[in-house]
Amino acid sequence: MATDALRSQVAAKWQEAFTRLNHGEVGISGLITFSQAWNLATDFLRPKDIADKNKKQYNMNSVRAALDMVNRCRRLPALLETFLEDMRKNYHLVARDVMQHMEEYETTGDTTAISRLVYRLLEWYTAWSPLPDLGTTIFSAYTLNFQTHLFSILPGTFSRAFKALCASTLPPTDPEVEVDPATRTGQIWAAFETLGLLDRYESIIASVGYEHIEAHVLATCTGEWSKPMMEDLRTWMSDKIVSWMLLPYARGASNPEEAKAMLQGVGSRFDFHMNKTLCDLRTKEIFDIIIDFPDSVGALQDLRDCLQRVDQRAALVQSLRKAHRKRLLHPGADTKLILSQYVATIKCLRIIDPPGVLLFKVADPIRRYLRERPDTIRSIVANLVGDDDSGDSLVDENEPVQPLQQHDIEDYSDPNWEPEPVDAGPDFRANKPSDVISTLVSIYDSKDLFVKELQVLLAQRLLSITDEDTDKVEKERRNIEILKIRFGEAALQVCEVMLKDMTDSKRIDGHVQSQKPSIVHPTIISRHFWPSLESSDIIMPGQFQTLQEQYSKEFTIFKPDKKLRWLPHLGTIHLELQLEDRTIEADVAPLEAAFIELFSSKTIWTVDELIAGVGSVNRSAALNALLTWVDLGVLKEDTEGTFRLLEIAEEPSAGPSANHVRAAPSVPEMPPVTSVQQQQAEQMKVYWKFIEGMLTNLGTLPLDRIQSMLKYAPGYDRTIEQLAAFMEAARREGLVAGRDGMWRLNV
Repeated sequence: MATDALRSQVAAKWQEAFTRLNHGEVGISGLITFSQAWNLATDFLRPKDIADKNKKQYNMNSVRAALDMVNRCRRLPALLETFLEDMRKNYHLVARDVMQHMEEYETTGDTTAISRLVYRLLEWYTAWSPLPDLGTTIFSAYTLNFQTHLFSILPGTFSRAFKALCASTLPPTDPEVEVDPATRTGQIWAAFETLGLLDRYESIIASVGYEHIEAHVLATCTGEWSKPMMEDLRTWMSDKIVSWMLLPYARGASNPEEAKAMLQGVGSRFDFHMNKTLCDLRTKEIFDIIIDFPDSVGALQDLRDCLQRVDQRAALVQSLRKAHRKRLLHPGADTKLILSQYVATIKCLRIIDPPGVLLFKVADPIRRYLRERPDTIRSIVANLVGDDDSGDSLVDENEPVQPLQQHDIEDYSDPNWEPEPVDAGPDFRANKPSDVISTLVSIYDSKDLFVKELQVLLAQRLLSITDEDTDKVEKERRNIEILKIRFGEAALQVCEVMLKDMTDSKRIDGHVQSQKPSIVHPTIISRHFWPSLESSDIIMPGQFQTLQEQYSKEFTIFKPDKKLRWLPHLGTIHLELQLEDRTIEADVAPLEAAFIELFSSKTIWTVDELIAGVGSVNRSAALNALLTWVDLGVLKEDTEGTFRLLEIAEEPSAGPSANHVRAAPSVPEMPPVTSVQQQQAEQMKVYWKFIEGMLTNLGTLPLDRIQSMLKYAPGYDRTIEQLAAFMEAARREGLVAGRDGMWRLNV
């Protein structure tokens, strides 16, 4: 029964299909008519070689009638399947043309070969496309299959060739370069869209625009720092790139507003890439931009604007720190140069990032390196008081003088208060003084080091003032008044005493001279308020000693409660030597004057006799002083170590003294005042006894424990970094041994 039912069902279906195909005609005449229509439709749709000149001609009315019959018989799906299979079998014809054009391009590198290939593919696509009468479904299926087969036969080198073709459609930088009219009018882009190449190679098309933008930015902006370039770049992009972008990205726009809406997304990406390219360029150039400041303000403004669009802050910090390590923070760089670059970095990064987060991250290695340099404080102080020979001031003349700024607890009630930036470090606020001098002073934990160095430098400058330079005292006084604003009056009281000593010394000397005129004009200072002066055992002989004693006697009469202690190795003496045939005038150091005074008693002296005649002096210093008189033609070295006074001038001749090389000028440029580092080293020797006692009684100790116990020692005010440096010096001398931060006596 089941078999009979199945037979009946199949017979019914067959009869229904036969009836539909036969159209109710007598016999099978309708079926024969359908067969003829099917053959005509499939033959018409079958893909043919477009290169064949003997093309078969069709009656389009008959073709449309045949297609209509196939449609009425509901056989269009079968017709589509047959058509697509025929297209697959004949696609080798398309592949043949693709290979020919690709071989031509690979041989010549000419993009017109690829352009011709695209138009050839468009011919194939148009020639094989079905009639629109068949409906959009069949046409969409054809397009999809044609593109699928096309992508399968394109060689791997086509993407590179396609990129070159897209690049050729860009506006030329050289107006004399000719552009293919088809690319200028957009015909090639229409072909791309028809063949599905726009969607297939969307990323390649975008990369063409990106690379063109990169090339233009690098060509126009590299080394151009004097003015902002971003506005010019956006104008160029509006004039050149947007018109090109309309072709691949806004082809279907019917009006400018619609085109603008279609370009909004891709335009934003292109603008972002332009910002990123310029940001990368300026990040790469940042060290040289800072060197060129303030002439490079335009580049800094560009970088500031780009960083608001592009998240490149970390890359900027890394680039600048790397450049500092390579080009700045090394032993070959002068401390003054490092300070100048640091100040320029401060000013530049405040333009780029006013809150100061970038400066905090970049400055930390510079600050640590400067802290380790022994002459950093002196260089800063010398620049503050105008004693820097380089002529480059760290402080802008237009910057107002203000007290040193230190960070206090944040006042959240301040209407101008702002929260910390999201990328700020935990110590960000504590290291963000606003003015340059406060930033430089904050390199160290205390401003006391600067005050002490200022005292040393002021002492050297005051002691080097001669009678002809009396106006310099007033200049130093003005400097101190300005520095009082920065450091406070209390910190500079010692400097006030030093300046007062200079005034009092002038007054005392005037009184002494009024009582008993003398050619001696000493500078009288208060020993307890001036920095330590290097001592010497020189004893001035002959008339110099007499002059000192006479002056001391008159001073004691005027100041009975005080006593003069002469520093005979300091100062300058103006001498007039009356020899038999000539008179020589010279300004010399006291040691040179003492030696020539000894020659007044006899004409020939050995170096050892001269040293004994003035007390105790270094032999090299003695030879240096004697060579001054040899150079002036007053003395002559007859034999090595023996000098003779030349009462009558002799012709210069080669002698033992010709072999001597003077190590330095006999008159020092600055008086030998003990530096801050030397003073600290001497003070740390006092605390060595405390450290030695700790390590003896308690054994091995960590550095922080030694620091905490030393705070109980009278007057101890060193930082743990200074203590660490002292312990390292002690280890080099073999006094202690250290390992893993633990210290013990070296037994």
